[in-house]
Amino acid sequence: MTRQLHLGAFMRPVSIHTGAWRYPDAYPDANFNFGHLKRFAQKLEAGKFDAFFMADHLAVLNMPVEALKRSHTPTSFEPFTLLSALAGATERIGLVATASTTFDEPYHIARRFASLDHLSNGRAGWNIVTTANPDAALNFGRDDHMDHDERYRRAREFYDVVTGLWDSWADDAFIRDQESGLFFDPGKLHVLNHKGEFLSVRGPLNIARPVQGWPVIVQAGASEAGRQLAAETAEVVFTAVSTLPEGQRFYADVKGRLERAGRSRDSLKILPGAFVVVDDTVEEAKAKRAKLDSLVHEASAIASLSIALGHDVSGFDPDGPLPDVPETNAGRSSRQRVIDLARREGLTVRQLAQRLGGYAGLAFVGTPTTIADQMQEWFETEGSDGFNVMFPFLPAGLDDFVDTVVPELQRRGLFRTEYQGTTLRDHLGLERPENRFFAPEHPSGAR
Repeated sequence: MTRQLHLGAFMRPVSIHTGAWRYPDAYPDANFNFGHLKRFAQKLEAGKFDAFFMADHLAVLNMPVEALKRSHTPTSFEPFTLLSALAGATERIGLVATASTTFDEPYHIARRFASLDHLSNGRAGWNIVTTANPDAALNFGRDDHMDHDERYRRAREFYDVVTGLWDSWADDAFIRDQESGLFFDPGKLHVLNHKGEFLSVRGPLNIARPVQGWPVIVQAGASEAGRQLAAETAEVVFTAVSTLPEGQRFYADVKGRLERAGRSRDSLKILPGAFVVVDDTVEEAKAKRAKLDSLVHEASAIASLSIALGHDVSGFDPDGPLPDVPETNAGRSSRQRVIDLARREGLTVRQLAQRLGGYAGLAFVGTPTTIADQMQEWFETEGSDGFNVMFPFLPAGLDDFVDTVVPELQRRGLFRTEYQGTTLRDHLGLERPENRFFAPEHPSGAR
C-alpha cells in the first residue's frame, strides 16, 4: 500500500490560539460546551482524521490574573470524562488523552486507559507527559517541582509499570463457561509485583487486556531525555519543530534512535504540530491570521512569554532584545525554541511576546493548494509522517480545513478517503503488541 500521511487534531480541547474565542462567529464557550465538542469530533471523523488529541493541564495556567482573565483555557473538561463521552458519539476516530507520569499513579492510568480502549472498541491513545508547570506541584501536596531529568526517569519506569499492568491478563483469560461455572483461567493471570526507584505496584489490573493490547503510546518531549524516551517507548511523537530543516533533523535523529533501540522506523510516527489558516487566496489567509493575532491582549502576550521561558519577563525592556534568561525547570526544548526564535529574527521582547501570545510554531497559512503543497513537501522529504493539526478558531477554522484541504490531500493520494480499520492502531499502521507474559509460544503463560 502506498504510504500516506497521518492527521491528528490538536484540541486543547479547542484552539491553542489565545485570541480564538474572540474571533468573529467563533464559539466563545467551545472549551467547555459538550455539544460543540461533539460536533467538532464528528466533523473530524467525517474528514477521516486519525485521532482527536486532547491536551491537559493539572493547574490553572501560572500567569498573572490580568492575563489569565483574558484566556479561554482556565477551565476545560477532564480528558477521560470527555473522551469517554465522545467515544459514544463517534465510531472510528482515535481518542488520545494526556496523562501525567509526574502527578498520577500507574494503576490509575492503566485502568483509565484500558477502560477507554474497551468503551471505544480500540480507539484509545495515551500521551505520556512529564508535567513542567510548577504550580501543578502545589496541587499535589508538593512544595517543589521534580527536576527535569528525574521526571523523565520516573516516566520511563512509569511506562514499564503501566504496560505491565495492561498485560495482567492473557487475551483469552476469560472463559465465562456458564455450565462449569469457570469465569477465567487463573493460569492466565499475571501479578506484576513491581518494585523500582520511584514506584511500587503489585497488580494485577482489575480490567481485561485492552482491545488494542495496549492503547497507542504518544509522547511529546523534544529534549534529549524526551527523544530517548520516545525512541524506547512511543508509537507517535508530537513535536513542535518550526522549519522543514529542523523537522528533518528531528525526524532523522528520532528514527535513528529507533533503529539503535532495535525497533523498525515504521513503528513510530512523527507528527509535528501545524497551525493551519486557510482561505481562498494567500493574502486573505494572511489577513485572517493577522486579525486573529490582533485579538491577543498585551497582558496575555507577556504572560505567555514568561511561561514559555519559565521566567518572569515583565521587568524586561519591551523594546529591547531578549536578555540572557537563567535556566529553570521549564520544558527545555520549548524554552530553547523561543530563545532561538528571538535571536534568529532579531525580535524585541514585545515582538516575541506578541508572537508567543498567539502561536509561534509551525504555521501553514494559505490556500488549500499551497497548504497541501507544504504538507506534501514535509511528508516526502522526511520532515514528518503527517501532522497534528491546530485550528485557528472554531468551528470555521476546523470546517475550512476538513472541507477544502482534506479533499485536496485525498485528490493527491496523500490521505485516506475511508478508514481501512476500526482501531487507532489500524489507522496508524501499528502492530498490536504481544502480551509480554503470555506470548503465543507460551500459551500457558508465566507468573
